[in-house]
Parts: sequence; structure tokens; C-alpha cells
Amino acid sequence: MSLTAFLQYFASALQWGSFYGLIAIGYSMVYGVLMLYNFAHGDIFMSGAYIGLFVCVGLVAISAGGLISMPPWLILVLTIIGSMVGTSIVGMFVERVAYRPLRNAPRASAAVTGLMIGLLLETTNLWALGAERRHYPPLIETVTYKIGGVNVTNTKIIVIGVALAVMLALRFIVHRTKVGLAMRACAYDFPIVPLMGVSVDFIAPAVFVLGSSAAAIAGVLFSISYPVLEPYMGMLVGWKAFIAAILGGRGSILGAMLAGYLLGFIEIFVAAIFPSTLRDLIAYSICLIILTFRPLGFFGEPYSAQLRL
Repeated sequence: MSLTAFLQYFASALQWGSFYGLIAIGYSMVYGVLMLYNFAHGDIFMSGAYIGLFVCVGLVAISAGGLISMPPWLILVLTIIGSMVGTSIVGMFVERVAYRPLRNAPRASAAVTGLMIGLLLETTNLWALGAERRHYPPLIETVTYKIGGVNVTNTKIIVIGVALAVMLALRFIVHRTKVGLAMRACAYDFPIVPLMGVSVDFIAPAVFVLGSSAAAIAGVLFSISYPVLEPYMGMLVGWKAFIAAILGGRGSILGAMLAGYLLGFIEIFVAAIFPSTLRDLIAYSICLIILTFRPLGFFGEPYSAQLRL
């Protein structure tokens, strides 16, 4: 493989890893703070993509009608914001209806509930909108930059840049704000935190809001990159992001992002060197080997308080 080809695959791997990382952050935060496997998170990513589609189509119609003229970049920004708000509402609804009644139940019950919520989101979407694949209106004209023989589109640059910015913003919230301090306290010793005056009924929805917002951003960015919106789009991507969250370490935003990039690199380079049918087999085998030697993940730490199993 030539250096130019390597760098070309490297750029594609960064883009795929950005999607995995953004979704994995939501998994990692919910698991780290609330000790819940939110298996519906992949479908929250799907919901964010569809909510963004409706916002985008509405804004394009308003702009085309001459009511309020908006440049394409502004429509994209407003689409991301609208998707974040709508998906955060979905996340809070899932937490309030599905997970809060099971907060003190065995974790297996919550895991099964997450699978059921995911199926509910998928079938509701399928019933309301049908199985037809949809796509976003063209917002940004694709521009290809040739850097040292490597072709990089402006879409790739936007995806990678936004993903890194979101990761840094979430790390700031978790490590530099009072809400983040409360989240880290819940992650360390959940039963004691309410005795310290921290409302778990506030922290739990806040965690879902942050995780769902990151998934919404991933959904919009994925949809402007690949026009393949359909009700089951979150299943495979969501499971791979879950693996990245476990690989990154419990509750680690940086670990989830790095593991997402690692998974993206493995998939892209395996498909470039070996038959594509071996992509998932080799990727999962490498993840299994890593977890064998680092069972807590890249940045996971032993949990000192009693696990609520």
C-alpha cells in the first residue's frame, strides 16, 4: 500500500471513527453514571437523523419560499440544533418512562427494556414513515481538496472537526461544571450521592440529554455524508458504538472517542487489505484481544462502590 493510499484510507477512517465515537460517548456516559446499558441509544441516533431531516426540509422550504432567506450553512447549523433539542426530548422521555422505574431493579431488566424501547422506536418510525430510504436536501456543495495527492472533501473535514469539538465540549462540561461534578460523583458512588443533596432525578435526565445530543449530531452528520436514512439504520452502527464505549472504559469520554476512531481504522483498513466479508470478524477479534489484556478498557478504573447488579 502506497503512502498516498494509506493517507486516503486514514481520512476515511477518521470520518467513520467520528460517527462511532459520538454515539459511543452517549453509551459511555449513561453506563458510567447510571450503570445502565442503554441499548436503545443506536435508535436514538436514528431518531436524531430523522428529526434533523424534518427540521432541514422545513427550513429549506421556508428559505425557498422567500419568507426568510437563509444560507445553506445556517440551515445546517439550525438543523443540528433542532435535532439536538428534539432528540434530547426523546432521550428524557426514554429515561422517565423506561429507565427511572427500573433504577433500583436488576441491570438485566433495564437492558431488556432498552432493547424493547429500541424496537418501539424502529417500528413506530416504520409505521409512520414507511421503509423507503430518505435523504437530506443538498445543503453544502461538495468540494474536494487535494492535499499531497490525498482527496479530502469538505464534508469529511466538517464531520471530523465537529466530532472533536463535541468531545472537548462534553469533557469541559463533565470536568469543569457543577453538573459534571455531580455526574462524576454519581459514577463513583451512586447510593451516597442523594444523601449529599444531589437530585438523581435531575442528573439522570441531564446525562440522557448530553448523550442524546451527541447522537443527534452524529445522526445529522451521518445523513449529510451518506443518504441512507431508514428505520433500522441505528442497529448495526449502534452495536459497534457500544463496543467502542466498552473498549474505551467505563464513563470515559476520551476513551469512547479514541475507541471509536480505533474501530473506524480497523474496519477501513481491513476492508482495504482483506475481503470485506472479513471486516467485522477481524475488527471484533482485535477488540476481544484488547479487552482480554485490558478488561476495564483504555481508561476504565476499578469501581470501588458496590455495583448494582
